[in-house]
Amino acid sequence: MSHKPFHFKKFSINQDRCAMKIGTDGVLLGAWTSVNQNPFSILDIGAGTGVVSLMLAQRCHADLIDAIEIDDDAYEQCTENFENSPWNDRLFCYHASLQEFVEEIDDTYDLIVSNPPFYKPTLASPSLSKGENLISESRKKARFNDALPFKHLLESVSKLLSKTGIFSVIIPYKEEDMFVGLASKANLFPNKILRIKGTPLTNIKRSLIEFSFTESGIKTDELIIETERHQYTQDYINLTKDFYLKM
Repeated sequence: MSHKPFHFKKFSINQDRCAMKIGTDGVLLGAWTSVNQNPFSILDIGAGTGVVSLMLAQRCHADLIDAIEIDDDAYEQCTENFENSPWNDRLFCYHASLQEFVEEIDDTYDLIVSNPPFYKPTLASPSLSKGENLISESRKKARFNDALPFKHLLESVSKLLSKTGIFSVIIPYKEEDMFVGLASKANLFPNKILRIKGTPLTNIKRSLIEFSFTESGIKTDELIIETERHQYTQDYINLTKDFYLKM
């Protein structure tokens, strides 16, 4: 299944060479991130397939949408997906680490987004045999949070974000307080938070957070994805209907 293109309403994603496939997290980030400020320039840190950048290209008229991807195969695939999209004149992927990018780029961005890796080695089950461990080395690299530590991410964002810009991120809910604390040390403050639950009876799994350099009251909301298996809530449908074919 993962070797087939993933078709959205206005673009398609090839993902056979990417360790991290299309997932709900990226789609949530691309759909929820605010573009009301009409950003001129956007940066996607850790682009993977490029899905978040492509969703933002569909949603707004930003002249410049840059992406960074360090993995060789993912970079090539992201570039391919950009070139095959209707917005290929506005999209560009850099093959670089975030550290290299920060050192070389003098410009700032009106909007920065990131679906950062957060898989921890300690979460791997010790009971799995070698044959049963289905997490490939490239997938581990894409997921390990020490491949892109939160502190490094936030310090880099504070250098790359324009004074009136917005930074939008999706992280595990259990990391929310720690992440917000680290962000404050980089002078980034939460303005909006959307907490995600899979169903009404499950625990909160993800936090979507919008940061800026301005301290303000925090608007918090909750989104439930399904009432039961494949029965999506109206809120989730409203958020994603411009993208998913069957919404």
